[in-house]
Amino acid sequence: MLQRLHILNFALIEEATIDFNKGFTVITGETGSGKSILLNALNLILGERADFTVIGSKSNKSIVEATFEISDRLKAFFLENDLDFDKTLLVRREILKEGKSRAFVNDTPVQLNVLKNLTSQLVQIHSQYNTLELKSKTYQLELLDILAGLENDRLKVARIFNEHHLLKKQLQSIKSELETAQANQDYNQFVLSELDELHLDKTDYSQTEQELNRLENAEALKSLYYSLVNTTEDQGFYSNLKSVKNGFEKYASTDKLAASFSERLSSLLIEIKELSSDAEKELGDLEMSGMNLEDLTVKLDKFNRILNKHRLTNQEGLLAFKKEIEGKVIGLENFEDQCDLLKKNLNSKYNFLFDESETLHKKRIKASPHIEKQLKEILNSLKLPDTDLRFELATQTEISSFGISEISFLFSANKGMTAVPVEKAASGGELSRVMLALQKMVSEKRELPTILFDEIDTGVSGDVAQKIGLLLNQMGQTVQLIAISHLPQVAAQAKNHLIVKKQIENNEMKASVQVVNEEQRVVEIARLLSGEEISDAALSNAKNLMLN
Repeated sequence: MLQRLHILNFALIEEATIDFNKGFTVITGETGSGKSILLNALNLILGERADFTVIGSKSNKSIVEATFEISDRLKAFFLENDLDFDKTLLVRREILKEGKSRAFVNDTPVQLNVLKNLTSQLVQIHSQYNTLELKSKTYQLELLDILAGLENDRLKVARIFNEHHLLKKQLQSIKSELETAQANQDYNQFVLSELDELHLDKTDYSQTEQELNRLENAEALKSLYYSLVNTTEDQGFYSNLKSVKNGFEKYASTDKLAASFSERLSSLLIEIKELSSDAEKELGDLEMSGMNLEDLTVKLDKFNRILNKHRLTNQEGLLAFKKEIEGKVIGLENFEDQCDLLKKNLNSKYNFLFDESETLHKKRIKASPHIEKQLKEILNSLKLPDTDLRFELATQTEISSFGISEISFLFSANKGMTAVPVEKAASGGELSRVMLALQKMVSEKRELPTILFDEIDTGVSGDVAQKIGLLLNQMGQTVQLIAISHLPQVAAQAKNHLIVKKQIENNEMKASVQVVNEEQRVVEIARLLSGEEISDAALSNAKNLMLN
């Protein structure tokens, strides 16, 4: 329940503190007196977007603060949002001229969506705009589900619908990737065949290049190898060195230097012998090589052509590229498998969605007659005794988040007139009464502590207005009900009364809110009856209205 509203530097209100009580409270005032300011201030508390033009002249910011008495049912919300729970809840909005807006719950800063989710469970504001919403098919379904106790069923259908929609998007995405992969498949297979022919995992192309270079220089290398082999022949260089070594060896026992030369020449002779032997072996390998120059050139040219084709610089890069192409080829099979699986899941989800939507549709049809009966009874009390109304439900081919139901709220206020869609049939006054009846039923279904009606009595007068006042009074027995009204018949039925006034102070227009006593109420209701010139008859009529 809303206990207090504190407004500071907001539009024409310099500062106001309004205490609210249980039951039915009416807010009256002359046209343009500032009643809408209260509504706008309360909308800020409900998390609506800030209008920075409402900041008054006294400072650079406006503050609206509301105090609520709340129940334990909201503990879970506070726990989920890491907020301190207290049965006295303080909600504050601050808007600053530089375009900033801040929200607080029990002095803890919160995001606007958190504030909105919280206060939507505390206060509901119904304005003339909401009456226009009654013409919306979506709104009609929402109302029907609330009154039939089918909100959870509808939320379940909406959840399955969203899951189905998500699967559908995933399938479209995978299909798009599959189409791209299929378009590239022939090319990838061709590239993979080219790479397979190189036998990259078995051939070292750096060695192949060396082998090619070796073969290209084979004749020159053979000549050099022959020269090394010939060094060990008799009368050759090797024989001469061996003779010199033997000469030094004769004096090695008596001459250390001669011994040193002998040893060094021995080592050199051994090295020359090994060089000659190795050269002979390499010469044999060159002459016995199975690869010819042409074969190696073709092999290496093919490797280099593919390397350049894919703008790579070495065999390691080509191997990595091959693995990538193999992944794409295998990936195509994965895409196909994913598509098949998603199609199955999508089909299964659609069947589940359809079954749940069909069940919800049947429940709506079953619940409608009882709701229609209740509505007629309330409208009868609001001077619409010949009302013919019904929720006409049909199935549609397209499933939405509301299921498969297509609704038409048919209405006729006059006997003998065929009921037609409410948006075509009802006048402003009739729409107001239909909406009030619906809101009465909704308030009985939902645990909303506070409801505010902004001129729900638009388009009615006289006895109808009094009936609306009586109904609002009745609703005030179970919820805190606040109504902004211009009608004396409605104001007379209120338990509590607030008057909004405008006056000039220090050459500035100011708005104020006054809680009135019984005597002041009589005067205000008399003003609503007769205007500014309040007669004794108007005062007497006002008292009579308050007694009835």
